[in-house]
Amino acid sequence: MIVTFAFGLTAVGGNYISPVKAQTVTKVKTKKPWSKRKKNAVIGGASGAVVGAAVSHKKGKGAIIGGAVGAAGGYLYGRHKDKKAGRH
Repeated sequence: MIVTFAFGLTAVGGNYISPVKAQTVTKVKTKKPWSKRKKNAVIGGASGAVVGAAVSHKKGKGAIIGGAVGAAGGYLYGRHKDKKAGRH
């Protein structure tokens, strides 16, 4: 009876004890900086939308057109700066 009791405690107690695991090192993902194309397109789009809404009689349509023109202009200017810096 004592052997059965000891075996039962060992079987039940074994489920609660986890084996020691080695620590794993996870790599931290570093964010790449935005290219000048992306940065200037966002800035140009936002400022173009503001100017387009301010100038136009139809605010929504002016904001959309101004944002698109501003983003395109910012992208082209950023692409020029990226090429000049050697980032294709």
